[in-house]
Amino acid sequence: MKLIRGINIGGYLSQCIHQKDHYDKFFDEEDVRRIREWGFDHIRLPFDYSVVQDENGEAIPEGMALLRKNVMWGQKYGLNVILDLHKASGYDFNFAGDSSKNNLFTNEVLVDKFLSLWRMIAQEFGGYDNVVFELLNEVVETENASAWNQLIAKAVPAIREIAQTTPIIYGGIFWNSANTLKFLDPPASDNIIFTFHFYEPLLFTHQKAHWVPNISMDDVPYPDTMEYYKALSEKMGMQGSVAVMSKAETMGPEFIKEMVDQAVEAARNAGVPLYCGEFGVIDQAPTPDTLRWFADTVSVFDEYGIAHAMWTYKEKDFGLIGRHYEPIRDDLIRILTGKNQ
Repeated sequence: MKLIRGINIGGYLSQCIHQKDHYDKFFDEEDVRRIREWGFDHIRLPFDYSVVQDENGEAIPEGMALLRKNVMWGQKYGLNVILDLHKASGYDFNFAGDSSKNNLFTNEVLVDKFLSLWRMIAQEFGGYDNVVFELLNEVVETENASAWNQLIAKAVPAIREIAQTTPIIYGGIFWNSANTLKFLDPPASDNIIFTFHFYEPLLFTHQKAHWVPNISMDDVPYPDTMEYYKALSEKMGMQGSVAVMSKAETMGPEFIKEMVDQAVEAARNAGVPLYCGEFGVIDQAPTPDTLRWFADTVSVFDEYGIAHAMWTYKEKDFGLIGRHYEPIRDDLIRILTGKNQ
């Protein structure tokens, strides 16, 4: 299975208004054809549990049919499809630290519901040769590191009872940070892939993001000196940011390698491939700097053999087909798909 250069379809079946009209208009077969024509080999398809599973834990036929339609579009155009459970019943990365809403790991009923969902997905899609399962988008809380391992230890065998060879992806904690893969238990199955997400330095990739506390509302360049990033981090009250803690002397590939080194080591020790499921730059950043950031990041991923999927195809403040990216889109696609090599 080829899983090297992909793109996310954020805002389609997750982080959206869950209505048929939205599903019909947001993404369709023509988008799949375009993505393949550009040169990508897979899409990462985030979906919420509520698309395919009702509150009683039963399958929603219309939702399963919607996933199947996308999988079959992938087959038609030669694209692999990662079915990424972006939000589970009892777990939403947007509610990080709120135990009243994020209670999946402490509620056996919700654990059973989680396992039931993956059995249903495995039953429906385990026979497709272009499908990958991603257990859960982002586990955030550090106190859930052990409980996450325990849930993985239940979910993987539940899937393997039905889908013996379908690749299964999962990552660490703290929003899938690269340096948390070391906390994962050794895989107890074949065809496991470790994943992480990459948006460093956050001061650049999320500049002017209204949902990030204390973030700069002025243009932040890339690259610049490490002294600049450290000073800006401290000015923004982000003294614990990776830019401040970094030992790299230059912002660029040296810094990026430092950020992903622990993920590379963890995957190597576990004997599994490594995948960056999300990386991208907000549509508020200067476009020439955005292109430089992608070029540096992809060059490091390629050097380490890390498969990757850009966040994201459309809208969600990071959409590749948005007007903001027009001046650099062709060059960016060449970088993402490897056509500039």
